[in-house]
Amino acid sequence: MKSFRTILPTQRAPFALTHADPLLLVGSCFTEHIGARLAEAKFGVLANPTGILYNPVSIARALAAWGECSIRPEERVENSLHQLDGLWHSWDHPGAFSHPDRETALQQIETAQRQAAGFLQNASCLLLTLGTAEVFELRDNGRLVANNHKAPAGWFSQRRLSVAETERSLASVLDCLHARFPGLRVILTVSPVRHLRNGFVENQRSKATLVLACAELCAQFPFVWYFPAYELLLDDLRDYRFYAADMAHPSETAVDYIWTYFAETFFPAATNALLKQIEKIGAAARHRPFHPGTPGHSDFARRQLDAIHALLRTHPQLDFSEEISQFQQYYS
Repeated sequence: MKSFRTILPTQRAPFALTHADPLLLVGSCFTEHIGARLAEAKFGVLANPTGILYNPVSIARALAAWGECSIRPEERVENSLHQLDGLWHSWDHPGAFSHPDRETALQQIETAQRQAAGFLQNASCLLLTLGTAEVFELRDNGRLVANNHKAPAGWFSQRRLSVAETERSLASVLDCLHARFPGLRVILTVSPVRHLRNGFVENQRSKATLVLACAELCAQFPFVWYFPAYELLLDDLRDYRFYAADMAHPSETAVDYIWTYFAETFFPAATNALLKQIEKIGAAARHRPFHPGTPGHSDFARRQLDAIHALLRTHPQLDFSEEISQFQQYYS
């Protein structure tokens, strides 16, 4: 039977990811989706430690700070703070870091940055998800902002980054990170989330800018690999059934599909086999018993604990602390 859908063939990456590889994820809200799947699968993951970032310049600026790469003095975090409506905000961070006290806001940001820098020291892989090439700049000094904190629209001018600007901003920091951490591998992807506030045509032009810049970066750096999350939703699934109710974000089904493609791209057979065992334990942990404390459920909990301890004997780096605590309350 003729297929009425074009399926994007899986292309194995030139490197594999296992549970021994800590992954640092940075970028748009789609980063949260993949980060949650990786964490659920018991990978060592840190996702968006200083908040969601949508544009490549803000992502590059964050990476430069964590990797101790050179940044311009005016772009340092202490110079990004401003006061608005009784709160101190950072132009480089979301509202979760805002605070009525300037020093507290700065301390919160610096704590998160130290966490990110510490994780980067041992990370095996960096996954960057680019959301948009549309950026906002402060009119008074030209500073590009990651978050406008609902400041008056007149404070900003809006424009779209060029392919060259996008490539240049990321190339500089990737070159620095590779020099500091030669074993670090980088996965680039473009978020499939549609940014429709500026219009359909503008969204496509923005995404096209990001896709082309990613191609330039992959050609320039052998340690950089492109993962086609955007193409999977737009060209493979290609149906509004795979969008959430807002018609902009991918549905759970779409995220599941992209996650499966990610596993087929980066995980070796042994890791995929391990994932099935982890998922089986996870499904058991999500089960809510009708009759806890009965001999039958106590036996069920014992079997799950046995399965966890068997996995930990061969994979001691996995964290099953929550599951162990949950099953132990039903078995003693």
